[in-house]
Amino acid sequence: MKTEILEVDLASIDITGDLLSQPSWIDKWQLNNENTSCDAGNLRRAAQGLRESDIPVAFPTETVYGLGADATRSPAVQGIYKAKQRPSDNPLIVHIWSLSQLRGLLRPKEDEINADDPIPEIYKQLIARFWPGPLTLIVPNPANSRLAPEVTAGLSTFGIRMPRNPHALALLKLADVPLAAPSANASTKPSPTEAEHVENDLNGRISMIIDGGPCDVGVESTVVDGLTSPPLILRPGGISIEQLRSCPGWENVAVGYQDNSELNSTPRAPGMKYKHYSPRASVILFEHTRKMPSEEEIVQIVQNRTNIGVIRTAHWSPSLGLGKTGHTVLNGASQAHSTCNAEREVVDEIEKIRRFEITKSSLSISLFEIGLGTRAEIIAKGLFAALRSLDKLNVDVILVEGVDDSLGDVSAAVMNRLRKAAEVKV
Repeated sequence: MKTEILEVDLASIDITGDLLSQPSWIDKWQLNNENTSCDAGNLRRAAQGLRESDIPVAFPTETVYGLGADATRSPAVQGIYKAKQRPSDNPLIVHIWSLSQLRGLLRPKEDEINADDPIPEIYKQLIARFWPGPLTLIVPNPANSRLAPEVTAGLSTFGIRMPRNPHALALLKLADVPLAAPSANASTKPSPTEAEHVENDLNGRISMIIDGGPCDVGVESTVVDGLTSPPLILRPGGISIEQLRSCPGWENVAVGYQDNSELNSTPRAPGMKYKHYSPRASVILFEHTRKMPSEEEIVQIVQNRTNIGVIRTAHWSPSLGLGKTGHTVLNGASQAHSTCNAEREVVDEIEKIRRFEITKSSLSISLFEIGLGTRAEIIAKGLFAALRSLDKLNVDVILVEGVDDSLGDVSAAVMNRLRKAAEVKV
């Protein structure tokens, strides 16, 4: 099977209604179906494939690229697990384009006319403030559910969100089916933030990739469970604990995840159980409280490995202080370098990959490094792409400077992903 990459320019997505800034438009926005451009045609092809085929389609969201399939059909959902080689006990998040679609999923199949609103009251303030956006809600799965059983991995609940990305919203509306959509990467690998990342992992396993450019956030959505007391954050992401606590009913929301543990049971949300976000190279994570590693530590860590990757954030010096001032700047840079001019202030904070040739303790080391800056949102935007870029250079090990995860949920999300990617944490 050949995987097609279908470019879709935002200009071809004609949405009526200020959906992205006015929550009152959340169920009223319209998509111009009269658009005859090639880009609009690509979206319609992908939507038709989602309705009629069991082969998944990759598409951009504001967080990472998702791998979507009709969440109501078992063969289609099984196609996601097959393409990703994902464990079957790892539940999937469902993506929707409207609240009416959500209400339909919260009611049993036979309950078409019940006037009661099935959306739990605890979530209505969050929906009004953060949807569409990078927030996933854990909701009850009704008896005689419309969802394929593979979506929930046997749980009595499922995760659901409404993405902010116009490509995703338009695709969801055109397909007119809820989409089960984990990240569009091979299982355990870094999440994809560009169409190229999806192609590298899943070429030949899926039918289409909608190319909408690089993702805005760079880490997956925050997952919350309001069905417990107190409410819990099951996965950190783009919505912070401070933002959640500003909403009525969420003042006491607590952290319900552990970065360094693996569960023995079915996880309540994706990303809680298995090693995840890992490149081919070994990842060694230095917590933010650790100083830059000394020469002796580096030699001990790398042992006989001669191709070393480094991801710097706030405090480490270029080349870890081992190399000479001269270096080579490579064209293969992190994901953010393909962004548009409007994001130039973001791009400037993320360095291109630099190569240093170092001789230490009889070792000749090629050191490739990327500096992601100091701001958590920029580090999050470039993290997965940096891991993938260094992997493409065939480094043997990647040393990563951690960030202070007490500074906010974006920092916590970065460290959550890094701790799950790392083989060694020091």
